[in-house]
Amino acid sequence: MVPLKPWTPRVIREGALLVGGFAGLMICYFTLPLQVFGPDRPVFSWVAFGAALTLLTYLLLRKMVQVMTQVGGRPGVGLAFLILLSMVVFSATYFSLARDNEFNGLETRLDALYFTVITMSTVGYGDITPSGQDARVVVILQIFYNFVFLAAAAGTLSNRVRSQVSARLREEGAGKGGRTDAGHDGREDSGPESDGKAEPGGDG
Repeated sequence: MVPLKPWTPRVIREGALLVGGFAGLMICYFTLPLQVFGPDRPVFSWVAFGAALTLLTYLLLRKMVQVMTQVGGRPGVGLAFLILLSMVVFSATYFSLARDNEFNGLETRLDALYFTVITMSTVGYGDITPSGQDARVVVILQIFYNFVFLAAAAGTLSNRVRSQVSARLREEGAGKGGRTDAGHDGREDSGPESDGKAEPGGDG
């Protein structure tokens, strides 16, 4: 089997972009004034949540098409970033709802992020539970969103990674195999050519 060289400059750049994007999202999530959302401005909060989810869905679908058609600069990195962004959107929503006592056991932004992650991974420990109707509606939306959009996005991203790895394996295998075959064919071709020239002389 041809050994794969994973640490190419492109892979390093894409990994650095993704890590930097995730760090930026976490900084924004833990520092931005999320108090503008919540029970004091219910209409504004729901409109902002609906707009964010709609925009996120549009961007996810667009990036999935770009990944499948291999159009765009780094659609795989953009798709992974949007998956992380959706996690932050739901975390901010849960934290805002917790201010109206919609959750049991959710008090901090870290609690909201933790609850979002365990909901995305379909793991329930029971330490944080939605007690209010609004909170349960958002949890249902997130579960539906995970099954329909995030699962499709993760599957698309996984298929792209597998196809890139397979393509690189074929390229490296063809490069090494091509050099070997060329030398082998050169030796084989010299035999028939010399025999073909020798036979007419022998008959004459």
